[in-house]
Amino acid sequence: MKKSPALTALAALANETRLDIVRLLVRHGETGLPAGKISAKVHASASRLSFHLAILENADLIHARRDGRFVHYSVRYERIGALMGYLLNDCCKSHPAICRKLPASCTHSAAGTENT
Repeated sequence: MKKSPALTALAALANETRLDIVRLLVRHGETGLPAGKISAKVHASASRLSFHLAILENADLIHARRDGRFVHYSVRYERIGALMGYLLNDCCKSHPAICRKLPASCTHSAAGTENT
C-alpha cells in the first residue's frame, strides 16, 4: 500500500461511527450485513449511515453488493490487511519487541509491503 491510500483509509477510520461500522462488519465476514442492520447496531439514521458508508467505500475499506432490494456491506479484508501491513512495515525491523506483542495474524501482512 502506498502513502496516499493509507492516509485516505486512516482518515476514514478516524471517526467513531465509521470505526464501529468496520469493526461490526469484520465480525460478520464475507456475508456482511444489510444497511438496515448496520444502522440499528451503530445507532445511525439512514442518511447518516449512508454518509459514513460512502466514506468507507471511497477509502476502499468496504464493499457493497445488491441482494434483491437490500444492499449488503462487507469489509475488504485485503485492504484492512494492507493498511495494517503498511503501519507495521518498519516498526518490527527496528523494534522486534513490538511485533512479539502482536497477534501472529497481524505480523504476516507486514512483510513485503510498500511504504512510499
